[in-house]
Amino acid sequence: MNDLSSAPRPEGERPKMQRKPDWIRVKAPVSKGYQETRKLMRELNLHTVCEEAACPNIGECWTKKHATVMILGDTCTRACRFCNIKTGMPMPVDPLEPEHTATAAAAMGLEHIVITSVDRDDLPDRGAGQFVKVINALRRETPNTTIEILTPDFKGRMKQSIAEICEAGPDVFNHNLETVPRLYPTIRPGARYYASLRLLEEVKVHNPLIFTKSGIMLGLGEGRLEVHQVMDDMRSADIDFITMGQYLQPTPKHAKVEEFVTPKQFAAYGSIARAKGFLQVASSPLTRSSYHAGDDFAEMRAAREAKLAKQGA
Repeated sequence: MNDLSSAPRPEGERPKMQRKPDWIRVKAPVSKGYQETRKLMRELNLHTVCEEAACPNIGECWTKKHATVMILGDTCTRACRFCNIKTGMPMPVDPLEPEHTATAAAAMGLEHIVITSVDRDDLPDRGAGQFVKVINALRRETPNTTIEILTPDFKGRMKQSIAEICEAGPDVFNHNLETVPRLYPTIRPGARYYASLRLLEEVKVHNPLIFTKSGIMLGLGEGRLEVHQVMDDMRSADIDFITMGQYLQPTPKHAKVEEFVTPKQFAAYGSIARAKGFLQVASSPLTRSSYHAGDDFAEMRAAREAKLAKQGA
């Protein structure tokens, strides 16, 4: 069969987006809470991955005044084929960003906050210092807020960056593997699968009490056994929490969706992950790294306490 997707299009015809199945359609964000969250982010000159990565859950999360702050600007030095964040030469790091992030957390009354960033391969410390400053600012201004970070791989400076951030003491350290090793050359060409695994292992070396978390997208052409192998690799690295969600094509220029994985298939993957020993598992079409992160953190902490109590008994 000929691949019609590679055939030349008539001049002026735009590539079409794939039609999504009913189970991953969401309502447009229009609530008062959404507007208030958006206004606060603009006033503090903060970026969010919710907006920049076109997250389908933005309406629900922002209505509840939950937002994932994206530090180090809105421009990434890499160009992964799944990501909607713009690529280019970033602006200088904003020195007010840590305090503004803490102000936002206090204003929203957050019990749990997720901080992520773009890749900053242009910076000598790859952006690790800004993570430390944000964590410290949150500890000063909102000491009862638990902190989850979702970091890049700090390529070329991984061990030192991890040591500095672990010293600051986040509650959860998240770094996403994103996909199976076979697809890295086309989907995540700027990164290395086993380097990402080593990063999460390094966190546990520095502080075994920090929860580690990682996620993958499904629907990029991965095989079932490949997903199972990723789970085993994560458990070998002592990762506590796995997230699995449906990849959605941000624009026609990005990697296409090879399969819309059904809710039943996601539930099956989730059952297998729980059997493999993860403390927490989130597996559904709309699952994203920071979706329901606060509730998931509370459940994960309770699961660890129950596990330790059982071992003690």
